Amino acid sequence: MTNAVVGLVTCSSRAEARRVARAVLTKKLAACVNIVGGLESHYWWRGKLESARECLLLIKATRARTRAIAGAVKAAHSYKVPEVIFLPVVAGERNYLKWVGASAK
Repeated sequence: MTNAVVGLVTCSSRAEARRVARAVLTKKLAACVNIVGGLESHYWWRGKLESARECLLLIKATRARTRAIAGAVKAAHSYKVPEVIFLPVVAGERNYLKWVGASAK
């Protein structure tokens, strides 16, 4: 197990995804944020099955920064309940993981 995590955040548009990514990165909470476009999400919201086109952020950071990242995402996001989840990185290339740890202070 490493100290690194990957955060998943969906956004309503590419513009919002860029705004949220910038909010996280300018505070040096993450080493890197990828924006994946063309996502089609299907989900339950207020008792109804919904669908939407979204962008997905992949946030590379450390476990110690997850709470601060969640706060920055919520402050910059348009959704009432934004998706903010973190997955542990079990293993990875040593130098990359070192860079993530050094970059996400």
